[in-house]
Amino acid sequence: MLPSALINEPSPTMSSLPSKAVTAASTFARRLGGALDSLGSKLEVAKVSEKLVPSTRFVAYENSLPSATGAFVAPTASLVGDVVLEKGASVWYGAAVRGDVSSVKIGERSSVGDRAVIHVAKIQTDDGEPVPTIIGSGVSVGANAIIHAATIMDNVKIGACAQVLDGVIVNENAVVADGAVVTPGTVVGSGELWAGSPAKMQRMLTEEEIASNVAKCEEIMELAAVHSSECAKTYEEVKEDEEEYYDKLYRDPNGFQPMPKDAIKQDGDVLQQGVPGRIFNTTLDGDDSKKVCRT
Repeated sequence: MLPSALINEPSPTMSSLPSKAVTAASTFARRLGGALDSLGSKLEVAKVSEKLVPSTRFVAYENSLPSATGAFVAPTASLVGDVVLEKGASVWYGAAVRGDVSSVKIGERSSVGDRAVIHVAKIQTDDGEPVPTIIGSGVSVGANAIIHAATIMDNVKIGACAQVLDGVIVNENAVVADGAVVTPGTVVGSGELWAGSPAKMQRMLTEEEIASNVAKCEEIMELAAVHSSECAKTYEEVKEDEEEYYDKLYRDPNGFQPMPKDAIKQDGDVLQQGVPGRIFNTTLDGDDSKKVCRT
């Protein structure tokens, strides 16, 4: 008769078999998956990386859609919610104008520079409404500047990297210098120059300085018209511009020159040799096996 201690002790071999089987199967599955992944990488001819669209220019927010009739909005800029751009205004590359909790209005000929941020505030005023951002006409907002729930009057220049914060009022013909931080609730007087962090009034602007601000806005508006035209081009138009560029770069000025576009026939063919361009890559005798290149 066996001792009671040996009778009550479980068999170590029988109890560990299921766990060993699970462990072995898991190890095999991991190794198989790694081998298949390695094989797939080796068979792949060209690696493909999916990328999201970097920016969407117009984004609705709670049934409010931005309006920018007659304005230039760069392809990588973003307008969100209740935003109105008047004629001749421009929002440049990487800038964001967010009218989500309140509204943003940007007047005629005003510009928002690259990577600048225009936003509003949800804080309640005396009448119980969130604080909007209002930018007048002929205002230049520099690159990387921040305008947050402020009012900017006409013909004002906001320098690059400057910050104009909640409740600030910048009156007409004023300048906020590069990197200045105008603290909440500040009132910048007409024709004044403010600089520093926190910003302080430095001096009054001269007539020449005020006139130069107006001229700067006109220059930006003209430049925006050029960018707007380029950004509106189709793929075919961009490709045609590229062909013309390389044609001028490599064509011998003493050689055959392209025919004017209005002189080419509707079907584009000239002497059954194709359309005149950078290269004639067609046959001369109708035999497709004999290709020639002529300039």
